[in-house]
Amino acid sequence: MTYAPARLYEEVAYIAYYFHWQREDVLDLTHQERGQWVREIARLNTRVAEGG
Repeated sequence: MTYAPARLYEEVAYIAYYFHWQREDVLDLTHQERGQWVREIARLNTRVAEGG
C-alpha cells in the first residue's frame, strides 16, 4: 500500500499540533494508530465546537 506524502504530513502536523508530540513520535505510529488519533482529535474538536 502506498501512502500519499501530503496525507502523511497532514496527519503528523495535526497530531503534533494538538498533542504537542514530537514529529518522530508521531511517525513511529502505525498508519492505523495515526488514523485513530486523527479521528479522536476531530471528535474532541467537534464536541468542543458544539459546546459539549
